[in-house]
Parts: sequence; C-alpha cells; structure tokens
Amino acid sequence: MHAVLKLSRWHEFIPFAVPLTLVGGLLAYRFNDDVKLDERLFFVLIANFLAMAYAFMVNDIEDAEDDKLNPERGAKNAVSSGEISKSRAWFAAVASAGLAVVLYGLAGQGAVVSGVVILLLAHFYSWKPVRLKALPIVDVVSHVLMLSTLLMLAAYLVYSDTLGKAWSMIISVTLFSAYGQLYNQIRDYEEDRAAGLKNTASFLGKQGTTWLSYLAFGGAFVCIFLALSNGVFPLELIGVVVASIPVLFLVGKGRDFRGSQTSDPVANLQVQLLVVANLILICWLVYVMINP
Repeated sequence: MHAVLKLSRWHEFIPFAVPLTLVGGLLAYRFNDDVKLDERLFFVLIANFLAMAYAFMVNDIEDAEDDKLNPERGAKNAVSSGEISKSRAWFAAVASAGLAVVLYGLAGQGAVVSGVVILLLAHFYSWKPVRLKALPIVDVVSHVLMLSTLLMLAAYLVYSDTLGKAWSMIISVTLFSAYGQLYNQIRDYEEDRAAGLKNTASFLGKQGTTWLSYLAFGGAFVCIFLALSNGVFPLELIGVVVASIPVLFLVGKGRDFRGSQTSDPVANLQVQLLVVANLILICWLVYVMINP
C-alpha cells in the first residue's frame, strides 16, 4: 500500500485538486439560484483525486526507465526504485481510473464527460506510443486541461450547464496552470533536453518559455480581477482574504510547489498562493453550508 501511495504522488495533487473542485461547485452555486450543493460535490472531489492519481501513476510507470538515470528522480519513482513492479503499478492505476469513472457517474452526466476526458488525457499524456508531453504546445494545452480546467468543470457541470459569468475564473485557472507547466519545463530544461524530450520549452527556448510563463501568470491575475468585478466572490468573505495575507510571508519561502529551492520571485509564491486559495475556498464552502 505504501508503494501505491508513493506512486500516486498524492501530496502533489491534493493541494490543487481541492480548490479547483470546490471553486467549480461554488461558482455554479453562486450564479444559479436553484442550485444546492450536495453529496455530488464530494463524489467529484474523490473522483478528481483518483483521476489525478491515475495521471501521476501512468507518468511514473512510463518514465521509470528514464528516471533510473537520475538518482533524485529515481528515488521518488516507486517503479524506478523497485518498490512496486510495473504490472502491479498498472493494476493500481487502472483500478483508480475505474473507481473514478464510477464516482463521476454518481455525480452526473457533466462530471462523467469531463472525467473521461481527464482520464484519456492522463493516459495519452505519458503513454509512450503517443506521449502528448513530448509535443510542443500540445503538451501545455493537454496538461492545462487535465490538471486544472477539466477538474473545475467536472464539479461546475454537475450543477449548471451554462458558464455565464464563470468564464473569467475558468480562464484564470487555465492560465495559472499554464504558468505552472511552463515553470516546470524551465526548471527541468537541461534534464529534459538530455532525455531528448521535445516539449514547448525545447521549441521556444528557455528565455522564451520564461517570458511566456510570466505572461500567463499576469493574465491569470487580470482574469481574477475581472471575475471579482463580475461578482464571482461573495463580499462577505473579504475578511478571510485579508486574514490570509500573512500566509504570503510565512509559508514556503525560497521553495516552489514541489519543494525545490528557487530564486524565481514568481515561483517563490506558488506554495503561499495554494495555501491561501485552499483557506479561502474552504471558508467559502463552510459559509455556503451555514447560509444555504
């Protein structure tokens, strides 16, 4: 069981899967008077966890041989380190995907469609006969859809089939995710080149990818301000936002989301922003439950 949990890399996806799922459900509630949040939001949350586990499992299974060449990566990969065989790893991955589909089905048609697309992207992103992550531009688009936009939509579409004013928040989430993927490619630039991976960073170069990542980050904040002007966020929770500001100065200084040391001023905010997002959205959910 320990090897399966390690293979899933659960600690890497829970910090972003929770807020993305919650914001999807909360946005649908915010803009639809007849919506009441119920157990289906929980079904989608667990399904999103399992879909992300599948994505990370397939990635480590397919990259196992390459990761053996890097001591640090090899130690983190349960297949590379010999803690679990490839056959058992595939069994665990497929079981996670199957259970995810069942839970998406319990949540509703919109969740099923989004969830199945997430799982397909998760598979083809790393599966070597296709390997979307080795195709410039396609790698970023598929990564963004799989790890952010569709996670949010899986919850949103349970309760509403029209985007309405939610579009600005959806674009913001998409751009934040694009920034994260581009940052990862910049950080792993030399190793990916050595492995022969032809991704977006190899196509644009390190400097070009850096500028594109900053553009995505800035665009995400512009869309957040547009979302606020559209009344996305309830003003009753402005106190939570103010109270969470100290987190920006107290958590994760000098390290990026994966715990790697960084001097990049934007990357230095990754952990803090995720903590703040989780705090705000959990408080928003509690507020909705108390004041339906």
